[in-house]
Amino acid sequence: MHADLLLRARRVQTLTEGPPADAVAVRAGRVLAVGPWASLRDLGGPATRHVDIDGVLVPGLVDSHAHLTGLGMTLAQLDVTAARSADAVGDAVRAALPGAAGWIRGRGWDQTRWAHDAFPDHRPLTAAAPHRPVCLRRVDGHAVWANAAAMAAAGVGAQTPDPPGGLILRDAAGQPTGVFLDEAMALVERAAPAPTDGEVTRWVRSALGALHRAGITGVHDPGATAQMVRVYRQLAAQGELPLRVHVLLDDNDPAIAPLLAAGPAPDPWVAVRGVKLFSDGALGSCGAWLHHPYSDRPDQTGIPIVVGAALRAKVRAHGAAGFQLAVHAIGDRAATEVLDAFEAAGVTSAHRWRIEHAQIVRPLDQARMARLGVLGLVQPTHATSDHRWATARLGARRVRTAYAWQSMARAGVRLALGSDCPIEAPAAVAGLVAAVTRRDAQGHPPEGWLTSEALSRRDALWGFTVGSAYAGFTEHRRGRVAVGFDADLTALSGDPLDPLEDLAALQVRGVCVGGVWHPACEATPA
Repeated sequence: MHADLLLRARRVQTLTEGPPADAVAVRAGRVLAVGPWASLRDLGGPATRHVDIDGVLVPGLVDSHAHLTGLGMTLAQLDVTAARSADAVGDAVRAALPGAAGWIRGRGWDQTRWAHDAFPDHRPLTAAAPHRPVCLRRVDGHAVWANAAAMAAAGVGAQTPDPPGGLILRDAAGQPTGVFLDEAMALVERAAPAPTDGEVTRWVRSALGALHRAGITGVHDPGATAQMVRVYRQLAAQGELPLRVHVLLDDNDPAIAPLLAAGPAPDPWVAVRGVKLFSDGALGSCGAWLHHPYSDRPDQTGIPIVVGAALRAKVRAHGAAGFQLAVHAIGDRAATEVLDAFEAAGVTSAHRWRIEHAQIVRPLDQARMARLGVLGLVQPTHATSDHRWATARLGARRVRTAYAWQSMARAGVRLALGSDCPIEAPAAVAGLVAAVTRRDAQGHPPEGWLTSEALSRRDALWGFTVGSAYAGFTEHRRGRVAVGFDADLTALSGDPLDPLEDLAALQVRGVCVGGVWHPACEATPA
């Protein structure tokens, strides 16, 4: 039996107990054999493709919390991440006007990177575009900043009440300033034109190329709408979705009702298995729900979104229908609420229910996560992005329970790692660096941040492979390089498990997804 593809590398890190290997043979999308090149070379035939890799093969890296469509949309919109003041964002909007039609949409502003950690008002955006609606999402996706034209188009004014789970920031006269937090974001965003299926398709295709170049072979997409699922399935049916997608449906989208009624739908490419809920906001925008007030804002404890009886009812209903529950919880109070709801619903390890982010979790709740079999879905690069201000938000004592991956692992919590792109860049290498060194890809901070919570190299790689596979119910066919497993592999320039290897210097050589090789230098075909 000849292989369709023969991959030869300096080493194959199989994450199994098997003997050393430097080659993988692939047939019909599965691993046919793995071992020394000398024993696999004869599996080649006239039609076999041979790929020699100057590097190391590892199991396909899976981003267990990545907004696939959101990444593509961000790549197509105005990026204001580099702006270091509100006025600089206004300048970027002004420069974008000639090449844009309709609403100006964008993302990336972060007031914590400006001279003062204070939310802006609409005036810089209104001055830049007085007659065009402007709506920009904060870097964490939990706030929007709108100009006067956008607020007028949305019909938002002094009399508009704060929605449940959201907050409209207002001036001394009670007028909206232009910043809307969490559930209040929809007040403005719903006034913008809805994307067409064609636009979503273009966004997805753009994201696919970026993810492949980052070494990613699959994603768990939390908060996918019915429209997104429709596009993913159409692309998969056409053979144009070279990425595994584990879908966690957006509970806020009423159009998912038919998908919920159909029940969980496992599939090799687009598996609709779970439902995503929000229990609170984000730490950077002070929406994370805490047990005790923010250290730098003693009058605030955050924004609870779906909590209490409402959360318990949703968990019970979706769980009874067989769906995996994935609940966003960044604050420690939110984590407690989620665990209360999970425990009331009778969760066990077989459910594989998840706390997305698990960013601030008290030790007693870490132990409870382990006891209940609740997974911790964490994003290492959040710690290296947030370290500049996290201690100010939480205080020196409480911050020790934040981004506490090693503590959770020691408590027995199963971890799966991701990026939360487009909030962070979709780079698995940066995730490995952050997990192991507690430094970002540029080496900051030089001494690392709260390094006692760093993961070992093996645990970090495990989190992007075996851990992600377990969180997606696919550990019997993905996460390792083994005979019969899906031929999903990532090729890196070096060995992430070699203690002498500089993780930050690793480069992605390419990915193999379903037995098809994609060099990193090539975008995914449209």
